[in-house]
Amino acid sequence: MKNLVVLSGAGVSAESGISTFRDAGGLWEGHDIMEVASPEGFAANPRLVLDFYNKRRAQLHQVQPNEAHFCIAVLERNYQVQVITQNVDDLHERAGSSHVIHLHGELRKARSSNNRYEIQDCFGDINLGDLSADGSQLRPHIIWFGEEVAAMDEAIEIVSKADVLLIVGTSMQVYPAAGLKDFAPSTTPIYFVDPAPSLDSHGRLHVIKEKAGKGVPMVADLLSF
Repeated sequence: MKNLVVLSGAGVSAESGISTFRDAGGLWEGHDIMEVASPEGFAANPRLVLDFYNKRRAQLHQVQPNEAHFCIAVLERNYQVQVITQNVDDLHERAGSSHVIHLHGELRKARSSNNRYEIQDCFGDINLGDLSADGSQLRPHIIWFGEEVAAMDEAIEIVSKADVLLIVGTSMQVYPAAGLKDFAPSTTPIYFVDPAPSLDSHGRLHVIKEKAGKGVPMVADLLSF
């Protein structure tokens, strides 16, 4: 089967009701981004940061995958599908996708404050005093601003072997993730689903000006021919 690589972002999960990291005001649910998404913010007020992500984690119990998530999963019937997502929720997995890489971490995992490779499952709250196996404070397994995106090399390798590339729910304007599309082979068709695209269709780039829930099924229909 051909390799179909999906690069997904916040726009996919937004239709399920998941709040996005960035909004027009530079705030995330009333918080300055750097307060809750940086090592400095965690050092300054760990209780605030833990509470913030505890609420985000609890929200996952109240939302469900949407049409875009399910459609991407169904594409596995005809393609070897690998999803590279900037999202920290587990909606791709819950929809049935078998191969998902989370560039920015996962809400339902926690890790050591001292060792980024000391990771464990986490389905409830993380509180001050909760320790990892190495004795350090547990923190959300989220890649914060200023931290290395450890999965980037693996993502580049996957994109470099793509027969088809689908970009959905992300403007592809924020690096390093935005640079992933440049590693696709020169003959690989690229489908870009976005309601307000920053690019126009040309050559191998096919732009579909729709939200994820409508645009992804449209791509699936095109790929079925």
